[in-house]
Amino acid sequence: MNRETIDRIISEILQEKLHGQKGHLCCKDGICSDNLCVVHNKEGVRNIVHNGAERITAGVGVDSAGGVEPDLARMIDHTLLKPEATLAEIEKLCDEARKYKFASVCINPGYVSVCAKLLRGTEVKVCTVIGFPLGATTSAVKAFETEHAIRDGAQEVDMVINVGMLKSREFEYVENDIFAVVSTAKRYRVLTKVILETGLLSDEEKVKACVICKRVGADFVKTSTGFSKGGATVGDIALMRRVVGSAMGVKASGGVRSREDALAMVAHGADRIGASASVKIVSAEAPSESVAASKGY
Repeated sequence: MNRETIDRIISEILQEKLHGQKGHLCCKDGICSDNLCVVHNKEGVRNIVHNGAERITAGVGVDSAGGVEPDLARMIDHTLLKPEATLAEIEKLCDEARKYKFASVCINPGYVSVCAKLLRGTEVKVCTVIGFPLGATTSAVKAFETEHAIRDGAQEVDMVINVGMLKSREFEYVENDIFAVVSTAKRYRVLTKVILETGLLSDEEKVKACVICKRVGADFVKTSTGFSKGGATVGDIALMRRVVGSAMGVKASGGVRSREDALAMVAHGADRIGASASVKIVSAEAPSESVAASKGY
């Protein structure tokens, strides 16, 4: 879609009646509450992509011989979510995360306590997934899973929306589902990323999902689980960034396997990258077979 079409869709969605309220979702009594939305600050949002590209250009200093890119590494969630992941592979994941100073390790909930112990005293956070990979569990289950993971040591949670409910236009259900996780995480000051599974959504549905995520106070919107069809595209990243503005983060996940892939996502507005080939992305070193072969993100 061209920019004019995207702006039209966003404006229409923001003016739709959701939960009996008309007008822009950022407004209260007709007054914009943050001046950051795509309706009231379109030029500012249009500059996000350009500003993001400048940040990565200024921060990356890599010669042709390779070497670690620390600024890029700090934007990567080093990921291992395949169901057959072993304890030895998880330990290796944490070792690599410490070595390259990745933002986090992203693992299934059963390994949260292990990773929390292995990464204690480091800057690497422990991230886990909620309602993964289908997003079809109930909101109560997702909230319980979130609290349990946090008590085990999770510092970030990546939840999957109920895709079927979104496609059924059950927007109140979707909002309450996301809020159940976000509100639980906020009680512990834990960051929440919301996985939209963009490969299954129309552009209009992607916009609607982003608007809902912003409305309930999620910290990030995220493209994909890596376990469904499709993955992150620069078009989806740019669209998501335009909708959420500067108030939220955008995470690209699914099919990001090279430095070029990662930089393209950042240039189009991504703040965080989810990848299993993280070592390859930030250095000339080939990733270990066990981690590179893992499925997810």
